[in-house]
Amino acid sequence: MWKKIAASFSVIVTLFLFSGCNKKDKKVQVEKIINIHVQKVEKRQLKPYIESIGTLYPDEEVIVSAEVDGILKDVRGDEGEFVYKGQTLAVIDDIDYELEIKRAEALLKQAEATLVNTKQEFNRKESLYKEQLVTQQQFDDVTTRLSLAEADVEKARATLMLARQKHLKTKVLSPLTGLIKAKHIEKGNLVKNGSPLFKLIRNNPLKMNFTITEKDLSKLKTGQQVKLRVDAYPDKEFNGTLSIIYPSFEERTRSLQVEAKIPNNNGLLKPGLFTHVILYTGAPKDTLVIPSTSLLYEGESIKVFIVEGEIAKECPVKTGQKYKIEIATDKREKETVEYTEIIEGLKEDELVVTVGQQGLYDGAKVKIIEQ
Repeated sequence: MWKKIAASFSVIVTLFLFSGCNKKDKKVQVEKIINIHVQKVEKRQLKPYIESIGTLYPDEEVIVSAEVDGILKDVRGDEGEFVYKGQTLAVIDDIDYELEIKRAEALLKQAEATLVNTKQEFNRKESLYKEQLVTQQQFDDVTTRLSLAEADVEKARATLMLARQKHLKTKVLSPLTGLIKAKHIEKGNLVKNGSPLFKLIRNNPLKMNFTITEKDLSKLKTGQQVKLRVDAYPDKEFNGTLSIIYPSFEERTRSLQVEAKIPNNNGLLKPGLFTHVILYTGAPKDTLVIPSTSLLYEGESIKVFIVEGEIAKECPVKTGQKYKIEIATDKREKETVEYTEIIEGLKEDELVVTVGQQGLYDGAKVKIIEQ
Protein backbone atom coordinates (compact mmCIF):
# COMPACT_ATOMS: atom_id res chain seq x y z
CA MET A 1 0.00 0.00 0.00
CA TRP A 2 2.69 2.47 1.10
CA LYS A 3 4.83 1.55 -1.90
CA LYS A 4 1.98 2.46 -4.29
CA ILE A 5 1.47 5.82 -2.55
CA ALA A 6 5.23 6.63 -2.79
CA ALA A 7 5.32 5.70 -6.46
CA SER A 8 2.33 7.92 -7.21
CA PHE A 9 3.96 10.87 -5.36
CA SER A 10 7.17 10.45 -7.34
CA VAL A 11 5.26 10.58 -10.63
CA ILE A 12 3.45 13.78 -9.55
CA VAL A 13 6.74 15.54 -8.57
CA THR A 14 8.37 14.56 -11.88
CA LEU A 15 5.42 15.92 -13.85
CA PHE A 16 5.56 19.18 -11.86
CA LEU A 17 9.28 19.68 -12.46
CA PHE A 18 8.92 18.86 -16.16
CA SER A 19 6.10 21.37 -16.41
CA GLY A 20 8.30 24.07 -14.72
CA CYS A 21 11.19 23.52 -17.16
CA ASN A 22 8.90 23.97 -20.14
CA LYS A 23 7.75 27.34 -18.78
CA LYS A 24 11.36 28.61 -18.48
CA ASP A 25 12.16 27.53 -22.01
CA LYS A 26 9.22 29.50 -23.29
CA LYS A 27 10.51 32.89 -21.85
CA VAL A 28 11.29 35.49 -24.57
CA GLN A 29 14.97 36.75 -24.67
CA VAL A 30 14.90 40.60 -25.03
CA GLU A 31 17.80 41.93 -27.18
CA LYS A 32 19.74 44.85 -25.59
CA ILE A 33 19.92 48.15 -27.57
CA ILE A 34 22.86 50.48 -26.80
CA ASN A 35 22.48 54.24 -27.12
CA ILE A 36 25.37 55.96 -28.93
CA HIS A 37 26.52 59.20 -30.53
CA VAL A 38 28.04 59.15 -34.00
CA GLN A 39 29.94 61.46 -36.33
CA LYS A 40 30.79 61.19 -40.00
CA VAL A 41 34.34 60.48 -41.09
CA GLU A 42 35.46 63.83 -42.53
CA LYS A 43 37.90 64.83 -45.23
CA ARG A 44 39.60 68.13 -44.39
CA GLN A 45 42.33 70.24 -45.94
CA LEU A 46 44.98 70.16 -43.22
CA LYS A 47 48.66 71.06 -42.95
CA PRO A 48 50.92 68.38 -41.43
CA TYR A 49 52.87 69.68 -38.44
CA ILE A 50 55.17 68.82 -35.54
CA GLU A 51 54.45 69.88 -31.96
CA SER A 52 57.15 70.76 -29.45
CA ILE A 53 58.01 72.94 -26.45
CA GLY A 54 60.52 75.77 -26.88
CA THR A 55 62.17 78.71 -25.16
CA LEU A 56 62.62 82.30 -26.35
CA TYR A 57 66.04 83.98 -26.42
CA PRO A 58 67.29 87.42 -27.50
CA ASP A 59 68.34 87.62 -31.12
CA GLU A 60 71.60 89.20 -29.92
CA GLU A 61 73.15 89.80 -26.49
CA VAL A 62 76.29 91.89 -26.00
CA ILE A 63 78.37 93.21 -23.11
CA VAL A 64 79.40 96.85 -23.58
CA SER A 65 82.81 97.48 -22.00
CA ALA A 66 85.00 100.55 -21.47
CA GLU A 67 87.76 100.91 -24.05
CA VAL A 68 89.74 103.57 -22.16
CA ASP A 69 90.52 104.29 -18.50
CA GLY A 70 88.89 107.14 -16.61
CA ILE A 71 86.21 108.47 -14.30
CA LEU A 72 82.58 108.18 -15.45
CA LYS A 73 81.34 111.72 -15.89
CA ASP A 74 77.82 110.74 -16.97
CA VAL A 75 75.64 107.60 -17.22
CA ARG A 76 72.65 107.88 -19.55
CA GLY A 77 71.01 104.44 -19.48
CA ASP A 78 69.23 102.21 -17.00
CA GLU A 79 67.82 98.67 -16.89
CA GLY A 80 64.85 98.12 -19.18
CA GLU A 81 65.39 101.27 -21.25
CA PHE A 82 65.15 101.12 -25.02
CA VAL A 83 68.27 102.36 -26.83
CA TYR A 84 69.21 102.97 -30.46
CA LYS A 85 72.38 101.92 -32.20
CA GLY A 86 74.92 104.73 -31.76
CA GLN A 87 73.16 106.25 -28.74
CA THR A 88 75.47 107.51 -25.94
CA LEU A 89 75.19 105.32 -22.85
CA ALA A 90 77.97 106.81 -20.71
CA VAL A 91 80.70 109.48 -20.86
CA ILE A 92 84.22 109.13 -19.42
CA ASP A 93 86.07 112.28 -18.32
CA ASP A 94 88.02 113.33 -21.43
CA ILE A 95 90.41 116.06 -20.15
CA ASP A 96 93.50 113.85 -20.32
CA TYR A 97 92.53 112.65 -23.80
CA GLU A 98 92.04 116.21 -25.09
CA LEU A 99 95.52 117.10 -23.83
CA GLU A 100 96.91 114.04 -25.56
CA ILE A 101 95.37 115.24 -28.84
CA LYS A 102 96.97 118.69 -28.45
CA ARG A 103 100.35 117.10 -27.70
CA ALA A 104 100.06 114.90 -30.77
CA GLU A 105 99.06 117.86 -32.94
CA ALA A 106 102.15 119.79 -31.77
CA LEU A 107 104.43 116.83 -32.51
CA LEU A 108 102.91 116.50 -35.99
CA LYS A 109 103.53 120.22 -36.74
CA GLN A 110 107.11 119.87 -35.60
CA ALA A 111 107.64 116.76 -37.74
CA GLU A 112 106.07 118.45 -40.78
CA ALA A 113 108.32 121.54 -40.35
CA THR A 114 111.39 119.34 -40.13
CA LEU A 115 110.28 117.51 -43.28
CA VAL A 116 109.88 120.81 -45.20
CA ASN A 117 113.41 121.95 -44.25
CA THR A 118 114.89 118.56 -45.06
CA LYS A 119 113.19 118.50 -48.48
CA GLN A 120 114.63 121.94 -49.30
CA GLU A 121 118.09 120.80 -48.30
CA PHE A 122 117.67 117.60 -50.32
CA ASN A 123 116.69 119.56 -53.43
CA ARG A 124 119.74 121.84 -53.16
CA LYS A 125 122.19 119.00 -52.62
CA GLU A 126 120.60 116.94 -55.39
CA SER A 127 121.36 119.76 -57.87
CA LEU A 128 124.89 120.12 -56.53
CA TYR A 129 125.41 116.37 -56.65
CA LYS A 130 124.45 116.30 -60.32
CA GLU A 131 127.12 118.97 -60.92
CA GLN A 132 129.56 116.93 -58.79
CA LEU A 133 129.90 119.77 -56.29
CA VAL A 134 129.05 117.57 -53.26
CA THR A 135 130.35 114.16 -52.42
CA GLN A 136 128.38 110.93 -52.56
CA GLN A 137 128.56 110.75 -48.76
CA GLN A 138 126.95 114.19 -48.38
CA PHE A 139 124.15 113.31 -50.79
CA ASP A 140 123.49 109.95 -49.10
CA ASP A 141 123.33 111.68 -45.73
CA VAL A 142 120.64 114.16 -46.77
CA THR A 143 118.70 111.37 -48.51
CA THR A 144 118.66 109.38 -45.25
CA ARG A 145 117.57 112.42 -43.21
CA LEU A 146 114.72 113.02 -45.71
CA SER A 147 113.48 109.43 -45.28
CA LEU A 148 113.63 109.77 -41.49
CA ALA A 149 111.75 113.08 -41.61
CA GLU A 150 109.00 111.52 -43.75
CA ALA A 151 108.78 108.58 -41.30
CA ASP A 152 108.55 110.98 -38.36
CA VAL A 153 105.61 112.74 -40.02
CA GLU A 154 103.81 109.43 -40.57
CA LYS A 155 104.47 108.45 -36.96
CA ALA A 156 103.16 111.79 -35.69
CA ARG A 157 100.03 111.44 -37.82
CA ALA A 158 99.41 107.93 -36.47
CA THR A 159 99.90 109.18 -32.90
CA LEU A 160 97.37 111.96 -33.52
CA MET A 161 94.86 109.52 -35.01
CA LEU A 162 95.28 107.22 -32.00
CA ALA A 163 94.78 110.12 -29.59
CA ARG A 164 91.62 111.16 -31.42
CA GLN A 165 90.32 107.56 -31.38
CA LYS A 166 90.91 107.34 -27.63
CA HIS A 167 89.07 110.61 -27.18
CA LEU A 168 86.12 109.30 -29.19
CA LYS A 169 85.99 106.23 -26.94
CA THR A 170 85.35 108.39 -23.90
CA LYS A 171 81.75 108.30 -25.17
CA VAL A 172 80.35 104.78 -24.73
CA LEU A 173 77.91 104.10 -27.58
CA SER A 174 75.27 101.41 -28.00
CA PRO A 175 76.34 98.85 -30.64
CA LEU A 176 72.74 97.81 -31.36
CA THR A 177 69.10 98.85 -31.17
CA GLY A 178 67.52 97.07 -28.22
CA LEU A 179 67.10 97.09 -24.45
CA ILE A 180 69.45 97.48 -21.50
CA LYS A 181 69.33 94.17 -19.67
CA ALA A 182 71.84 95.10 -16.94
CA LYS A 183 73.85 98.15 -15.80
CA HIS A 184 77.07 97.51 -13.88
CA ILE A 185 78.28 101.07 -13.17
CA GLU A 186 77.24 104.40 -11.67
CA LYS A 187 78.33 108.00 -12.26
CA GLY A 188 81.70 108.70 -10.62
CA ASN A 189 83.04 105.14 -10.89
CA LEU A 190 86.60 104.60 -12.03
CA VAL A 191 86.64 102.26 -15.00
CA LYS A 192 89.50 100.48 -16.74
CA ASN A 193 89.89 99.36 -20.32
CA GLY A 194 87.74 96.20 -20.56
CA SER A 195 85.50 96.94 -17.55
CA PRO A 196 81.91 95.74 -18.27
CA LEU A 197 79.47 98.64 -18.21
CA PHE A 198 76.16 97.39 -19.70
CA LYS A 199 74.56 94.24 -21.04
CA LEU A 200 72.31 94.88 -24.03
CA ILE A 201 69.84 92.58 -25.78
CA ARG A 202 67.99 92.81 -29.08
CA ASN A 203 64.40 91.58 -28.70
CA ASN A 204 63.16 92.04 -32.25
CA PRO A 205 63.30 89.52 -33.69
CA LEU A 206 63.63 86.85 -31.02
CA LYS A 207 65.22 83.41 -31.34
CA MET A 208 63.19 80.37 -30.33
CA ASN A 209 64.99 77.09 -29.64
CA PHE A 210 63.12 73.77 -29.53
CA THR A 211 63.79 70.11 -30.29
CA ILE A 212 62.42 67.46 -32.65
CA THR A 213 62.76 63.66 -32.66
CA GLU A 214 64.67 61.46 -35.09
CA LYS A 215 61.53 60.35 -36.95
CA ASP A 216 60.72 63.96 -37.88
CA LEU A 217 64.16 64.88 -39.26
CA SER A 218 63.23 64.20 -42.90
CA LYS A 219 60.32 66.63 -42.65
CA LEU A 220 62.49 69.65 -41.77
CA LYS A 221 63.83 72.42 -43.97
CA THR A 222 64.66 76.04 -43.26
CA GLY A 223 61.98 78.57 -44.13
CA GLN A 224 59.09 76.45 -42.82
CA GLN A 225 56.27 78.26 -41.03
CA VAL A 226 56.22 78.16 -37.22
CA LYS A 227 53.34 79.13 -34.93
CA LEU A 228 53.63 79.47 -31.16
CA ARG A 229 51.64 80.31 -28.08
CA VAL A 230 52.78 81.40 -24.63
CA ASP A 231 50.92 81.03 -21.34
CA ALA A 232 51.17 84.78 -20.74
CA TYR A 233 48.89 85.43 -23.77
CA PRO A 234 46.74 82.29 -24.15
CA ASP A 235 44.44 83.91 -26.74
CA LYS A 236 47.25 85.15 -29.01
CA GLU A 237 49.16 83.24 -31.66
CA PHE A 238 52.58 84.34 -32.90
CA ASN A 239 54.28 83.46 -36.19
CA GLY A 240 57.87 82.78 -37.16
CA THR A 241 60.17 80.98 -39.60
CA LEU A 242 62.51 78.03 -39.11
CA SER A 243 66.02 79.49 -39.52
CA ILE A 244 68.60 76.96 -38.25
CA ILE A 245 68.76 73.15 -38.14
CA TYR A 246 71.65 72.18 -35.87
CA PRO A 247 74.14 69.64 -37.27
CA SER A 248 74.02 66.87 -34.63
CA PHE A 249 71.61 65.03 -32.32
CA GLU A 250 71.86 65.10 -28.54
CA GLU A 251 72.98 61.55 -27.71
CA ARG A 252 71.17 61.17 -24.39
CA THR A 253 67.71 62.28 -25.53
CA ARG A 254 68.07 61.44 -29.25
CA SER A 255 66.65 64.85 -30.10
CA LEU A 256 67.79 67.56 -32.50
CA GLN A 257 67.82 71.25 -31.66
CA VAL A 258 66.39 73.71 -34.16
CA GLU A 259 65.93 77.46 -34.12
CA ALA A 260 63.27 79.83 -35.45
CA LYS A 261 63.17 83.60 -35.87
CA ILE A 262 60.11 85.23 -34.27
CA PRO A 263 59.16 88.85 -35.14
CA ASN A 264 58.40 90.86 -31.99
CA ASN A 265 57.37 94.26 -33.30
CA ASN A 266 54.96 94.99 -30.44
CA GLY A 267 57.39 93.78 -27.76
CA LEU A 268 54.89 91.42 -26.12
CA LEU A 269 57.24 88.44 -26.14
CA LYS A 270 60.11 88.30 -23.65
CA PRO A 271 63.28 86.18 -23.57
CA GLY A 272 62.94 83.21 -21.23
CA LEU A 273 59.26 82.49 -21.95
CA PHE A 274 58.31 78.87 -22.62
CA THR A 275 56.45 78.34 -25.89
CA HIS A 276 54.02 75.77 -27.30
CA VAL A 277 55.32 75.24 -30.82
CA ILE A 278 53.67 74.04 -34.02
CA LEU A 279 56.05 73.62 -36.96
CA TYR A 280 54.23 73.13 -40.28
CA THR A 281 56.09 70.62 -42.45
CA GLY A 282 54.10 70.66 -45.69
CA ALA A 283 51.31 72.14 -47.78
CA PRO A 284 47.63 71.50 -46.92
CA LYS A 285 46.37 68.11 -48.14
CA ASP A 286 43.12 66.09 -48.09
CA THR A 287 43.10 64.20 -44.79
CA LEU A 288 40.54 61.74 -43.40
CA VAL A 289 39.99 62.51 -39.71
CA ILE A 290 37.78 61.42 -36.81
CA PRO A 291 37.57 62.66 -33.21
CA SER A 292 40.39 61.11 -31.17
CA THR A 293 37.85 60.08 -28.53
CA SER A 294 36.47 57.51 -31.00
CA LEU A 295 39.61 55.39 -30.85
CA LEU A 296 39.86 52.24 -28.74
CA TYR A 297 43.30 50.86 -27.92
CA GLU A 298 44.02 47.17 -27.36
CA GLY A 299 47.73 46.65 -26.93
CA GLU A 300 49.39 47.80 -30.15
CA SER A 301 46.16 47.64 -32.19
CA ILE A 302 43.61 50.42 -32.61
CA LYS A 303 39.97 50.03 -33.55
CA VAL A 304 36.74 52.00 -33.88
CA PHE A 305 33.07 51.10 -34.26
CA ILE A 306 31.06 52.23 -37.24
CA VAL A 307 27.30 51.97 -37.66
CA GLU A 308 25.56 50.25 -40.58
CA GLY A 309 21.81 50.51 -40.25
CA GLU A 310 21.17 49.67 -36.59
CA ILE A 311 24.21 47.43 -36.15
CA ALA A 312 27.67 48.34 -34.80
CA LYS A 313 30.63 46.98 -36.71
CA GLU A 314 34.16 46.74 -35.33
CA CYS A 315 36.86 48.17 -37.63
CA PRO A 316 40.63 48.05 -37.07
CA VAL A 317 42.30 51.27 -38.24
CA LYS A 318 45.76 52.64 -38.92
CA THR A 319 46.21 56.17 -37.59
CA GLY A 320 48.51 59.05 -38.49
CA GLN A 321 48.99 62.51 -37.09
CA LYS A 322 46.80 64.22 -34.50
CA TYR A 323 45.33 67.64 -35.26
CA LYS A 324 43.74 70.27 -33.04
CA ILE A 325 40.76 71.72 -34.94
CA GLU A 326 38.48 74.59 -33.93
CA ILE A 327 34.81 73.60 -34.08
CA ALA A 328 31.86 76.01 -33.91
CA THR A 329 29.37 75.25 -31.11
CA ASP A 330 25.65 75.95 -30.85
CA LYS A 331 26.44 79.04 -28.75
CA ARG A 332 28.33 80.64 -31.66
CA GLU A 333 31.57 79.98 -29.88
CA LYS A 334 34.54 77.88 -30.89
CA GLU A 335 36.12 75.01 -29.06
CA THR A 336 39.29 73.10 -29.91
CA VAL A 337 38.79 69.37 -30.53
CA GLU A 338 41.54 66.84 -31.16
CA TYR A 339 41.13 64.82 -34.35
CA THR A 340 43.24 61.90 -35.57
CA GLU A 341 44.22 61.16 -39.15
CA ILE A 342 42.97 57.79 -40.47
CA ILE A 343 45.38 56.23 -42.95
CA GLU A 344 43.60 52.87 -43.36
CA GLY A 345 40.32 51.28 -42.28
CA LEU A 346 37.64 53.93 -42.89
CA LYS A 347 36.00 55.81 -45.75
CA GLU A 348 34.67 59.34 -45.95
CA ASP A 349 31.09 59.81 -44.60
CA GLU A 350 31.03 56.50 -42.67
CA LEU A 351 29.38 56.89 -39.28
CA VAL A 352 31.89 56.36 -36.49
CA VAL A 353 30.79 55.97 -32.86
CA THR A 354 32.05 58.84 -30.69
CA VAL A 355 30.18 58.15 -27.43
CA GLY A 356 29.18 54.75 -26.05
CA GLN A 357 31.75 52.68 -27.92
CA GLN A 358 33.28 51.25 -24.73
CA GLY A 359 30.27 48.98 -24.24
CA LEU A 360 29.97 47.86 -27.86
CA TYR A 361 30.82 44.57 -29.52
CA ASP A 362 30.81 43.52 -33.14
CA GLY A 363 27.19 43.06 -34.24
CA ALA A 364 25.64 44.94 -31.30
CA LYS A 365 22.28 46.61 -31.93
CA VAL A 366 22.48 50.37 -31.42
CA LYS A 367 20.32 53.46 -31.36
CA ILE A 368 21.76 56.80 -32.51
CA ILE A 369 21.00 59.64 -30.11
CA GLU A 370 21.19 63.16 -31.48
CA GLN A 371 23.76 65.34 -29.72
